Amino acid sequence: MMQTITTREALRALYKQPHDRAVSKEIRALDHHCRTFIANSPFVLIGSSDGNGNADVTPKGDRPGFVAVLDDLTLAIPDRPGNNRLDTFENVLANPAVGLLFLIPGMNETLRVNGDARLTADPGLRERLAVDGRLPIAVMLVTVTSTYMHCAKAFMRSELWKPESWPDRAGLPTLGQILADHCAIPGDPAETDKSLAVAYTQSMW
Repeated sequence: MMQTITTREALRALYKQPHDRAVSKEIRALDHHCRTFIANSPFVLIGSSDGNGNADVTPKGDRPGFVAVLDDLTLAIPDRPGNNRLDTFENVLANPAVGLLFLIPGMNETLRVNGDARLTADPGLRERLAVDGRLPIAVMLVTVTSTYMHCAKAFMRSELWKPESWPDRAGLPTLGQILADHCAIPGDPAETDKSLAVAYTQSMW
């Protein structure tokens, strides 16, 4: 039977102590470097969990700088049209703790931000975060509790930004085919792909 690690002591016994730099790099507010990173980031991953500890991660993407820095401790993340599952938002209502991971294409370092989230449909803030006159449905405000830069090793190992390392997309199933197999959706998967393509062009914002 495979043994599992069940205590912090057993876990720490497997690893070296973290370098002082890895510990001291964490700061409690958004400085000018954090602001610059966020202003150039078109993509953020949001980790959350509900009141029972069930975890979820959702991607949010838009034009670079779509996440607004309201002050040194507050971020505003607009919500654009999506699938309306509202997994993250419902989690936040039960448990406000969130973890954010900001990415910049071509850059191997990432910015991690932890904090507490709340939701608003404030008209003024929605207007501020509009795109081409289209307002976000709601906005998630994050009060920052800690933030730090994450090193490049994961991206270097994965070669994420190197096109020559990417798989041939033609050899992978389309979303229509995946949904047909996952959900036993009747009909031609190609038709699902066509309807998704139309939706992508008509409801991005």
